[in-house]
Amino acid sequence: MYVLGVDFGGGASKATLLDDNGKVVATSSSEYKTFYGEDGKAEQTPDDWFFAACENIRNCLKEIDKTLVKCICFDAATHTAVLTDENFNVIRNSVYWTDTRSARQKKYLEKNFGEDIFNKFKHNVDTIWTLPELLWIKEKESSVWKKVKKILFAKDYVRHKFTGDFCTDYIDAEGSMLFDFDKQKWDKKYLGILGIDETYLPKVVKPTDYVGTVKPELADELGLSADTKVICGSTDTAMEVFASGAIAKGDCTIKLATAGRICVVSDKIIADSQIINYSHVVEGLYYPGTATKACALSLRWLRDTFGGNYEDFSEIAESVPIGCNGLIYHPYLNGELTPYGNPNLKGSFIGISGRHTKAHFVRAVMEGVAFSLLDCKTYLEEKGVKITSAKLIGGGAKSKVWSKIVADCLGIKLICTKNNDSSLGSAMLAGISAGFFKDENDAVNKCSVKAEEVLPDLKNTEKYALIFKKYKKIQKILEEFYND
Repeated sequence: MYVLGVDFGGGASKATLLDDNGKVVATSSSEYKTFYGEDGKAEQTPDDWFFAACENIRNCLKEIDKTLVKCICFDAATHTAVLTDENFNVIRNSVYWTDTRSARQKKYLEKNFGEDIFNKFKHNVDTIWTLPELLWIKEKESSVWKKVKKILFAKDYVRHKFTGDFCTDYIDAEGSMLFDFDKQKWDKKYLGILGIDETYLPKVVKPTDYVGTVKPELADELGLSADTKVICGSTDTAMEVFASGAIAKGDCTIKLATAGRICVVSDKIIADSQIINYSHVVEGLYYPGTATKACALSLRWLRDTFGGNYEDFSEIAESVPIGCNGLIYHPYLNGELTPYGNPNLKGSFIGISGRHTKAHFVRAVMEGVAFSLLDCKTYLEEKGVKITSAKLIGGGAKSKVWSKIVADCLGIKLICTKNNDSSLGSAMLAGISAGFFKDENDAVNKCSVKAEEVLPDLKNTEKYALIFKKYKKIQKILEEFYND
């Protein structure tokens, strides 16, 4: 018997097929576009996620009896709303969470409701949250907003296409800035600012709750049994944290995905303006952390703009010395989160000279992201969170060169597992629902396989510390420039 986990990341969907022993049987990945434009536009087409999911599921099921798939679970990045009419027809492309066009709405909310928002939602106002994104649409596209009758989140829209349900989980809801963190319910005051009520929003359930079965016509098309169960699922980071085995207080993860995250599992939130708080899939735990917006996104931008592939990038980056002969990259393609919380920031290469080659630029991107993660780690440590080792997760962890750069730059041991992406976490969650695993601990014991450790070279750590001082000095100058 089998279960499926399907993830929708910043640039691609991935599916993982897991058997009842916790073995990964098959995986498939399919990319889709983000549409960028003026003033920080970043949008995606919701049906691209659905078609990618169907393609990946077909690919995973080629070699098995498809009727033996017992449960499916979806996950996706938080904040990204799908706007539909009363029949769940999509009205416009989704504003992706990296979009920064809601900067004016952010300032309005911050000025008038900042303290109340922080107390209710445990986050400072930023353009990444759903509330300012929706307020921007309401103000800029009033004719579109009038047509909106239902609001879903990314994974929930795709799952609705599979089952017809209208639900979300409490972790995804916590990323909306519309869901009271302590009361665990939609907040009428901030729904009122948008001119909507709770009927527009999905019912909130647990990530493991059963929400339906695959529609007969879609089951026939994909070769699945019509009684294949579907559970709600959750956010991509929650699933990655789970898949890595970080399910105990003090466990730490570092994520090299579209965004970069450092999360530390805790039995309480860390109420701070630059720290993002979410509930963990394990009841009673949380994974507060810091974030940099354009992590693997920076490398994808480099690939898509100038050509090449990730395997070649790792090979040529290794040929360049630490510091890239003076070339420094700041990964602010969509503004930045920790520790600046500034959507105005822009990316930059500083120190370009005639000696620099493509290899220098590739390594500079990897190092620039590592410096941004060092910014995140430093901020956490200033708040009393000590980090000595971490589980490395996300697609970027596949690069040994990049993993070593991060370990050296941060000066900590990184633990890599054989599989750790969100689609595996979703498959593990589906496995619990299907009875393959007793609980989260059992799922981790059977599915989370340690691959290797990446140890820091402390001499390299010292070199990076000196370059980081320059990185910070340049950042300060750039921030003044872009704020002006």
